[in-house]
Amino acid sequence: MDKEQLKKLGLAVIETELAGIEALKVRINDDFAQACEIMMACEGRIVVTGMGKSGHVGSKIAATLASTGSPAFFVHPGEASHGDLGMITSKDVVLALSNSGETGEILTILPIIKRLGVPLISLTGNPDSTLSTAANINIDASVEKEACPLGLAPTTSTTVALVLGDALAIALLDAKGFTAEDFALSHPGGSLGRRLLLHVNDIMHKGEEIPAVANNASLKDALLEMSKKGLGMTAIVAADQSVLGVYTDGDLRRTLDKNIDIHTAKIADVMTKDCKTLRENILAAEALNYMQQYSINDLLIVDDNNKLIGALNMQDMLRAGVI
Repeated sequence: MDKEQLKKLGLAVIETELAGIEALKVRINDDFAQACEIMMACEGRIVVTGMGKSGHVGSKIAATLASTGSPAFFVHPGEASHGDLGMITSKDVVLALSNSGETGEILTILPIIKRLGVPLISLTGNPDSTLSTAANINIDASVEKEACPLGLAPTTSTTVALVLGDALAIALLDAKGFTAEDFALSHPGGSLGRRLLLHVNDIMHKGEEIPAVANNASLKDALLEMSKKGLGMTAIVAADQSVLGVYTDGDLRRTLDKNIDIHTAKIADVMTKDCKTLRENILAAEALNYMQQYSINDLLIVDDNNKLIGALNMQDMLRAGVI
């Protein structure tokens, strides 16, 4: 089999699975909306269960629900009948996945779920199956054909189930008003969490670390302050610490281009007066966007009275993992 034939086979799989996803549009109906309403009303957790490939998909769906504001966990149906069923309480909702709707391990635990009075949502490929008819709501996950040429390996059916799970999770996220900051609270360890949770106050230089000179300082004094603090800039402040301007490495290059004597010039004559400033309580990610918008590498942080309280540069963003 040559490369062209292999590519043709791969493309056929994608086209088959795309057709399965396209068919889902008409299934985002009242049943789907009612399933969302049941999940939103859940006072406990959404318990997802499934066997085999459906179990792998169910585990991912549970993880997506949990990370998007709908507390959820996965219970293996085989283990459920040997003790793990005790994880399910009367305040929970069960989401059961089975392409056939006749998975023995799930049917075994159906009577206990019913006895607990737990709302049951099924996601099956057979609306007339035992599981579908026992459920409060069934979401139709049927497919015309699997991408497997033998029609045996779960392929299109697992993709469709995964897409429907994502649709449920994101619909709930939006309906609950779940925010980016809420998302970051459940992802504090990764770069995403750092980007979303860090505020300017968390990473800015403070106190003696802030490069600053008085308005009557010489340019030479300003350059010494920049070298000492190592941020590639210095603030120029009045006696009450209000910001009058900034002087950066870029300003130094422009000063040299003008043949200005750096030994005799005053910083007030060469500083950038209309400098960009931000408040300390904004997100670091917002500060990064601001710096990129204005093509600047340095920022002065001020309070509500325009008094200098901090400084940061692009290297600070990089070290904090914001970039």
